[in-house]
Amino acid sequence: MKIFKKNKSDIPRRRSTENIKDKPPNPRLFKRNSTLAGTKSKRLDSNGSGEDYKSTRTHVHGLSIKRRKISSLLIIILFAAIPIYLIISNFTATVDISVSNSGPVKVIDKQKYRESIQSYLNQNPISRLNFLLNQSNLTDFVSAKNPEISEVSLGRMTGIGVTDFIITMRLPVAGWQINNKQYYVDSNGVPFEINYFQAPTVQIVDNSGISYKIGTTAIASNRFLSFIGRIVALTKASGYTVTQALLPPQTTRELQVRLKETSYYIKLSIDRPAGEQVEDMVTAIRYFSSHGQSPQYVDVRVSGKAFYK
Repeated sequence: MKIFKKNKSDIPRRRSTENIKDKPPNPRLFKRNSTLAGTKSKRLDSNGSGEDYKSTRTHVHGLSIKRRKISSLLIIILFAAIPIYLIISNFTATVDISVSNSGPVKVIDKQKYRESIQSYLNQNPISRLNFLLNQSNLTDFVSAKNPEISEVSLGRMTGIGVTDFIITMRLPVAGWQINNKQYYVDSNGVPFEINYFQAPTVQIVDNSGISYKIGTTAIASNRFLSFIGRIVALTKASGYTVTQALLPPQTTRELQVRLKETSYYIKLSIDRPAGEQVEDMVTAIRYFSSHGQSPQYVDVRVSGKAFYK
């Protein structure tokens, strides 16, 4: 009956576990269906650090990790560089000056205005960042020291830490004499002393006795200055030239003008249209010229009439 039983000695040695069941597992034993990882043996005689002996999958995986680390670092650097760039590109350390007006006949003292702007920035350090600069306050500060400046505006960056400020100079429409001192007045009626442009042809002598604060208060309204401009233009169109305008004492409603072609002055009123008064003035001048008369003054403040003395 034993012929049907298997003898243990008949089991192939490759399937037998008697020789290994009492032995600890061999970590170097390769098993079926397992991935063969690259070796990192230090006993290999190679010039590298073992990278050439890694599997392709392990090598690609390592490269992907390095790529993610480098990309993350670059993104962090980029986000940190943006605010730094914005601060550097908008920070004013040094002031440069440009003039917006064209046609000045004198050399503009840019150093003086550069120092005024630097003085404002020293008193307001946060204004050195261009996006925090209050240009209106800057204009008020600079024009208070330099009345001949009407506006200061922020220009472009001309270098690292160098900002170009654009200044606009006041254009004189008339010369204005106050307390025997020569000033100029712009179209807004603001007086100033330094004129970089051609001297105006009209000289206004103020005998009204009204006190003015130079550089801050308009010494005349826009209506008054517009009236003077119309009188000068219409008189020139009629063949005469206004050389002087006089404000008589204790009034700002009357204007006395002197012409290049006559020895007497003409009394005008700003409450009456300039065109009508110029017509009456020209008619009176021609009348006195044809009769060989030279009065002390001619008053055309009343429509259709001319008074003289």
